[in-house]
Amino acid sequence: MRTLFRHHWHVYSKRPFGDAEQAVRYLGHYTHRVAISNHRLVSLVDDQVTFRWRDSAHKNHQKLMTLSLDEFLRRFLLHLLPKGFVRIRHFGFLANRRRATLLPLCFQLLGAVQPSQTEPEPSPVQGPSPLWLCPKCGGPMVVVERLTAAQFQLRSPLFRAGAAS
Repeated sequence: MRTLFRHHWHVYSKRPFGDAEQAVRYLGHYTHRVAISNHRLVSLVDDQVTFRWRDSAHKNHQKLMTLSLDEFLRRFLLHLLPKGFVRIRHFGFLANRRRATLLPLCFQLLGAVQPSQTEPEPSPVQGPSPLWLCPKCGGPMVVVERLTAAQFQLRSPLFRAGAAS
């Protein structure tokens, strides 16, 4: 963690291309499937690989593409997971076989759940303490994690003055 804090990170983000379902479906291609399955490979002749692909611009018609072996391998390797990453496998209500029937049932049941009786509802008259309001937007702040002094020191970036000199 300490080495990560030594770098000045620039974050690039853009507006999502769709809703959460589309994002999960997109990521699912990389976490649950191989880059190209064997049934899509048609031939390997004279260092040329031919495979089937779907042209989404033309009503998902299947087409054939032929690439040099080097280019095919380059494109294939773009889809391999980095070292230390693993493919996701789901069990229970998220398993592929049962997800379509059980996930809607889970959402339905979650919608019907009453608030827990152990935590009292905050009084509308008494608002949150001014110390717990976001200085930027004024919304209530929520404690996500509490750190000891040692944990805080391990996570803190180096002082800017020491890093700049």
